[in-house]
Amino acid sequence: MLEVGRITKLFGAEGEVNINLYATFPDNFNEEQPLFTIVDSLVVPLFCESFTRRGKGGATVRFADIDTVKRAELIVGNEIFIEDEDNCEDEFTFEDLIGFEAKIGRIKGKVVDFYDNEFNPLLEIDIKGKNHLIPAIEEFISFIDFDKQIIKFVLPDGLIE
Repeated sequence: MLEVGRITKLFGAEGEVNINLYATFPDNFNEEQPLFTIVDSLVVPLFCESFTRRGKGGATVRFADIDTVKRAELIVGNEIFIEDEDNCEDEFTFEDLIGFEAKIGRIKGKVVDFYDNEFNPLLEIDIKGKNHLIPAIEEFISFIDFDKQIIKFVLPDGLIE
């Protein structure tokens, strides 16, 4: 998802809103493409019934299902996003982590392999010449620095002993 603007204020009496468009907003935006916002930690698609540009940095929009001022007030101040299918920089596979330095608290090691198992994908970590298998799950990975090639883990006690 690419952040492309912010809903700034109400416009009109039927739920229209003004949007401040960021430089990342595509010039060739297609109104049939949904915009997205986050409401109560959930990504919500917003389908445009009308989209009128106001210069280069703004637009007035009417979204389907937001037909009252009260409904529109719920999204004022929210960031808006679009799907960014062309930008795959944020996507990675676990194989991309092979060779990264692994940090588990004060323990340091190196990611030497990845085993792609549908039910239990595993990263193999070499710590002082001994290999350990760690489940490749989001709950165990606290941070990944792709520039410095470091991955930090938070593991339950006893997993690497």
